[in-house]
Parts: sequence; C-alpha cells; structure tokens
Amino acid sequence: MPNYNFIDTHCHFDFPVFSDINQELLKAQLAGVSKIIIPATQQSGWEHLQSLSAKHISLYYSLGLHPYFLEQHNESSLEKLDAALAQSSKQCVAVGECGLDFMLDIPLLTEQNVQKQYLLFDGQLQLAIKYGLPLIIHARKSHDKILQRLRNNPQQKGGVIHAFSGSYQQALEYVKLGFYIGVGGVITYQRANKTRQAIAQLPLNSLVLETDAPDMPISGYQGQPNHPAYLLDIFDSLCVLRKEQKSEIAKQLWYNSCQLFQIEQ
Repeated sequence: MPNYNFIDTHCHFDFPVFSDINQELLKAQLAGVSKIIIPATQQSGWEHLQSLSAKHISLYYSLGLHPYFLEQHNESSLEKLDAALAQSSKQCVAVGECGLDFMLDIPLLTEQNVQKQYLLFDGQLQLAIKYGLPLIIHARKSHDKILQRLRNNPQQKGGVIHAFSGSYQQALEYVKLGFYIGVGGVITYQRANKTRQAIAQLPLNSLVLETDAPDMPISGYQGQPNHPAYLLDIFDSLCVLRKEQKSEIAKQLWYNSCQLFQIEQ
C-alpha cells in the first residue's frame, strides 16, 4: 500500500470495461486511490452515475454533455441537465464533462455542429454558475474560445482543464481564472516535452491528478484499458518533474482536489 492517498479527479468508472465495481475499487484503493470522480458524457448515463455514487461512498460524479457525443444531445438536453442538477445528491461535485472539441472527425465539424457546441458549452457554463459548481472542461484546439467564455463569466467558480496537453502560457491563463490543470498520463511519455515542461513550471497548488480511465493509457501500458490504480505511475512521473518533496506534492494534490470539488478531507 502506498504511503499517500490520492483522488482520481477524472475516471469513467461507469464504462462497461469496469464490470466488477467492487474488484476495480479494491484495485484502486490498494494503489492509494481512495476517491474517484466520474464525469458524465451524455444524458443516458446520468442515472447510472447517481446509482454508483449512492452505493459507494468513495465515488463522486458530475453531470454534463460531452462534445464528443454531440449527436446524442438535442435542444432539450440543457433543460434536462438543469432538472437533473436540481435533484442531484451531494455526491454531484461538478458540471461536465463539457467543453469544445475542434479535432472531431470532419463530418462532425460542420458550421452547424460548431454552433451547437458553443450553445451546449455556454449553457453548461451558465448552469455551473446557477448551481455554484465547478466545471470539468474538455478542450481540444479550442483554448482561445474557452478562455474567452470563461473571462466573460467571472462569477463562475472555476474547475479543471481535463487532460491538459497545451503550453505553459495557456495553462497559466486558466490558472489566473481560478482553474486547475488536470495532470494525466501524457506526462509519462518522454516525447511530451511541451506538456511536461508546463507541468514542471506551474504552481503546485494549481494541479490535480487524473487518469481518464479506461482511456489515455500511460506509458508502458499501451493497448490496455487504463485504470485508476495507474494514478500512482502518473504521480511518480510528476515527482520527477517537480522540485518539491514527494510528501509535499502528495499532500498538496489531495488538498487541491478536495478544495476544487468541495470534498471533505
């Protein structure tokens, strides 16, 4: 058992690959991951997320509309999200996964669909303000547009930029707006110089750990489903990049995650 406790701030634990939740939770806990946040992707999964968190006190969730599943969202999706957030439990700690994705396959990047992405993200931003919740943001080739919207809504209570792989300057702009940077498996790859350098330079109090399991496999596990247990490998890679002591890094990451999602320590 590792000496430190961790929170996986982004794990799709509701996906079918995690069929035996009790066993998968035990594997995570043995690796020091004592809490997991499960972000929603589409309305059809909201009820399952709520059910999982009701059965397991170590699981938390968010509700949102992921841009990757654009075709599953319609005009009433935001109204349904509003209603779901109004009735959600205390285990619901954020709005998301939401955001803008301009790297989708070309058929999905019509002007109409781009405008639909804006509509859905802007709507979820307003719902985060309404319910006083942070955002879990998915951003691919869209940092400028997302930053613009965040700056125009300073009353929003921050959040996390999931799976960040941008530059130090881009990350710093989010940090200035009260956002945390999601540190994931990308830093376990030596070739990811830009992101590794950014994570090395950012303030430690602006970082949180995440796996995005079962996606985004870490170095050495390519071709296998990712798992929250591998958060320890991401932590080890982070410690190589940072100047602080391991114990200080672990303590600050735990505090950051609890602060961001208002989880009791």
